[in-house]
Amino acid sequence: MKADVSLDFQYTSSIEEVWKALTDSEMLAKWIWENDFKPVVGHKFQFRAEPNKWWNGIVDCEVLEVEEPHKISYTWASQGENTTVTWTLKEGSDGTTHLHFEQAGFSEETKATKGAIEGAIYSWTKMGEQLGKVLDQ
Repeated sequence: MKADVSLDFQYTSSIEEVWKALTDSEMLAKWIWENDFKPVVGHKFQFRAEPNKWWNGIVDCEVLEVEEPHKISYTWASQGENTTVTWTLKEGSDGTTHLHFEQAGFSEETKATKGAIEGAIYSWTKMGEQLGKVLDQ
């Protein structure tokens, strides 16, 4: 499945620190939203944000793949759109961590409007920046 959203981030933190930020529920809440995440294949969880008049604030997810500390993947279902989020981590020779993000599976209708994909790119870019701030603390 070709990714609809593909982003790359570089962090000075170790791969173990970035992995923890991606897989620890309390850390995730600092840069995405409140959640009941566990890095266990098959675990169903939710991200919960402040609802607004367009969205109930809930994203339903299920962990699909865990390869500590190199890859984690889960479903991302919200407002009738069902996609897959995948994070891939690589450690640089200088101790930095390269984090690759993909979100795949947007419906053809969503791809036609492009608004949701552009919104996802914007939102994930902002979340990646927030992750960097959390890692720097």
